[in-house]
Amino acid sequence: MQAYLPGFALGLSLILAIGAQNAFVLKQGLKKQHVFLVCTICALSDAILISLGVSGFGALVERFPIVEQIARFGGAAFLMVYAAMSFYSAYKTRHSLNPEGSAPESALKIALICLGFTWLNPHVYLDTVVLLGSISTQYSDNIGAFTFGAISASFVFFYSLGYGSRVLIPVFQKPRAWQILEVIIGIIMSVLAISLLR
Repeated sequence: MQAYLPGFALGLSLILAIGAQNAFVLKQGLKKQHVFLVCTICALSDAILISLGVSGFGALVERFPIVEQIARFGGAAFLMVYAAMSFYSAYKTRHSLNPEGSAPESALKIALICLGFTWLNPHVYLDTVVLLGSISTQYSDNIGAFTFGAISASFVFFYSLGYGSRVLIPVFQKPRAWQILEVIIGIIMSVLAISLLR
């Protein structure tokens, strides 16, 4: 338990900030479309990245910065495209949008977008792999509990965000609320993309 709680707290703190991935999970939760799929992809991806960090992959990323460079430019391009799509959606939406009644996108398309938000984000390598991996060395005597704590934090967070967002559905039945959300998401994606290129 002494290693589990620090792992849980650190894992939670690394994913708590509103970023591109979390905004996407929130949006899918509000639309009630492929929520379980999205939450599972995010949580399992985090589990893989945490495991890689704890097993020493972070040192490899530090030794070969080209990995981070590729993720940075690929991630920036991906975020800019999604930002443009969000701004276009905000401009185009003119009618009352019922999250449950909106036309669902294919599970494959949503899965690919979700994987893009996760694996094309260089911050995930710096935070989850390098930072968490380096801190995990302090718990080498009980590395399994630390790793399990960090991984369980991801599962708790993503499923809570995806399914908990439903309490906001009455607000987002108004078209103006959806337009505002799309604009906010577009701004977040744009800011993150610009920050990656600096």
